[in-house]
Amino acid sequence: MDENIRIVTSADIDGLKKVLDSCELFPSEYLNDMISDYLYNADSQDIWLTYMHDNKLAAFCYCVPEKLTDGTYNLLAIGVSQDYQRKGIASELMKYIEQLLKRKDGRILIVETSSDIAQISARKFYQKIGYNQEAVIRDFWKDGEDKVVFWKKL
Repeated sequence: MDENIRIVTSADIDGLKKVLDSCELFPSEYLNDMISDYLYNADSQDIWLTYMHDNKLAAFCYCVPEKLTDGTYNLLAIGVSQDYQRKGIASELMKYIEQLLKRKDGRILIVETSSDIAQISARKFYQKIGYNQEAVIRDFWKDGEDKVVFWKKL
């Protein structure tokens, strides 16, 4: 596996917030609530990974098993700091998480995005790495902004 990718620890919180502020995936103040179960619940099945470049946290991803399913996972977030975008880091993280999930008997990985124009490159990225657009839920995020769901068999 990739030596630049490792699991997230509590010492990474500040670095994760910097990545979030840089890539503007979601407001970094949401992070503490999002990651608390992973950090403080020994039974958590959440997966948080980080990509390190020159001892700096450059990217992360967050994935969870879908409740009441057999081997279905949902990638809830992947973010790459602006300084490291377009260098193949997101692709490496996706390959890593897919291999990790296969070892955990994962069957399917889904990714939810937005129809917002700012997400065009994200939607193209998922298609490029083998994900199929599976569904569109109209007006999901807000009026005029749909949820776009991508799917891949692992």
